[in-house]
Amino acid sequence: MEHDIAWPEGFTAAASFSFDVDAESVVLSAAPHMRDRVAVMSQQAYGPSIGVPRILRILDARGIRATFFVPGYTAERYPGTVEKILEAGHEVAHHGYLHESLVGMGRAEEEAILDRGLAVLESFGVRPVGYRAPYWEMNWHTPQLLVERGFQYDSTLMNADHPYVLAAQGGSLVELPINWGLDDWGHYCYVPEFSGDGQLSAPADVADLWRYDADAVLDEGGLWILTNHPFLSGRPSRARALESVIDHVLGRGDTWLTALGDISAHVAGLGLDPVILTRPVLDEDATGTAAAPGSPS
Repeated sequence: MEHDIAWPEGFTAAASFSFDVDAESVVLSAAPHMRDRVAVMSQQAYGPSIGVPRILRILDARGIRATFFVPGYTAERYPGTVEKILEAGHEVAHHGYLHESLVGMGRAEEEAILDRGLAVLESFGVRPVGYRAPYWEMNWHTPQLLVERGFQYDSTLMNADHPYVLAAQGGSLVELPINWGLDDWGHYCYVPEFSGDGQLSAPADVADLWRYDADAVLDEGGLWILTNHPFLSGRPSRARALESVIDHVLGRGDTWLTALGDISAHVAGLGLDPVILTRPVLDEDATGTAAAPGSPS
């Protein structure tokens, strides 16, 4: 699975700062009744209204190009935010329509969501090359659907420290792996009766964790991707902590720091052999009864 990636000349590793602009969609997809909770909706609106502009200023001050994963519903509700992201030269990528959970979803329904999200982003003159499944949950058939629609990369899976080429029926795409430890949600998110227990992490502690993780991955020549949500990390103290992480990665001097689309285009040109992922088979697939964990075969 692991490959020694030949990064662009002068760099020994790569990193990217990505932002999931979920806004209200992440709550509404799972709990539509929450639209009547005005305070909750206002918290989610903070992301595209205040968080994104603050993050754009941070990135612009450092000349960094990032990737923003935007659900179609967010783009429809906040078109000006999407326009600002594009005007600043950043990548806009696909993140569902209403941040729908795809777990167990059939092909036809998933195709409809993909196409609806694509249509919205295309109305901004964008044909996204990148995809990230909502909740980082895809189906075994999802890569095929992405290939059929011409996506160049996915950033959903968690099985490597380096990018690789993922085989899919009808072709392949570049996989840019992530992991839950590099997501701000678990540290910062509290939505009453929806997510979290109100015990939130101190931004300085989170920044220390992320800097430590970045050094470990980058010292191995890997790809380090941080995922932030503007309604969370766009708050002033958290944005300041994010700045410190960005400056730390920049200060290394050995890391190619750019948007995920740039990284995937580079990896696609390396001629890597595609990796085939297979669905685990359990005894119940044949008998209807699952073997207990650790039981002899």
